[in-house]
Amino acid sequence: MIYDIRHVTTVTYANPVRLARFNLRLRPAPWPGQTVSRYRLTVDPEPWMIEDDSGPFRVNRSRLIIREPIDRLTVKSGFRVDVAPTVLDVIGQPAPTIAEVAARAAAHRDLSAMGPASYIYPSLLAPIAPEIVSWAARFLSPRAGVVEGALALMHAIHDEFTYDGSATTADTPPEVAFRARHGVCQDFAHVMIAAARGHGLPAAYVSGYLRTLPPPGRPRLVGADATHAWAALWCGDALGWVGFDPTNAVLTSSDHIFTAMGRDYADVAPMDGVFHGSGAQKVAVSVDVRPESEVVGA
Repeated sequence: MIYDIRHVTTVTYANPVRLARFNLRLRPAPWPGQTVSRYRLTVDPEPWMIEDDSGPFRVNRSRLIIREPIDRLTVKSGFRVDVAPTVLDVIGQPAPTIAEVAARAAAHRDLSAMGPASYIYPSLLAPIAPEIVSWAARFLSPRAGVVEGALALMHAIHDEFTYDGSATTADTPPEVAFRARHGVCQDFAHVMIAAARGHGLPAAYVSGYLRTLPPPGRPRLVGADATHAWAALWCGDALGWVGFDPTNAVLTSSDHIFTAMGRDYADVAPMDGVFHGSGAQKVAVSVDVRPESEVVGA
């Protein structure tokens, strides 16, 4: 499936700010089954400097500095991406048990961004919460197949939790969302990650986009899509990383567009930074995920 993605972030400051430094994680990092082209980034006002780098996880980052005072910042990114379906490659294949994956991950020597070692341990926004680990034990028996157990955990989060955009914020700990059984995709991904790591499974936070379909007979609303988040679990050397979307209770496939992978949201946030100044700020985000077949002149 081929998509054209457009992501616009506008930040408005109550009072002018200066010496602003931002990290942008909007350009998709390399990912199996996904090919990115035509990437473009525009920033208004124009920064004094933009520096591109990658890592330490599966992340592309643009670091920008704005020296002059500003009261408004607009960041636009866009790209074309070809995503191959992967679900059929996972379902039905022999899979190791959870105990086997945990043992293999603990002994693994791959310390790269795709290796399991960096994703076994607690992180700032995805700590090991005993109540989450205990709750997940019924799904993650050491003798269970790793894909089977992860699917059961994913469905439990989907069935027991309510999507509620007003229940949490970007820094809400997963145990708070877990107790409330309310939250958004970020919270559901963090809960799944905390549960998996508590049972020895490497689990990562993935940010990206999700194709949304309008009701039958209705046109798509430009800018109505949003960034999305899901969990990726390392399922052994043969299967590698498998995406589990607990918000929608599906394995990731050609409707999911990968941007970045890290230990938790803090590693892959689309935009963060610091500045000199005071007063409130307002952030508006507009995302458009458009299949190639809907693009005029494609």
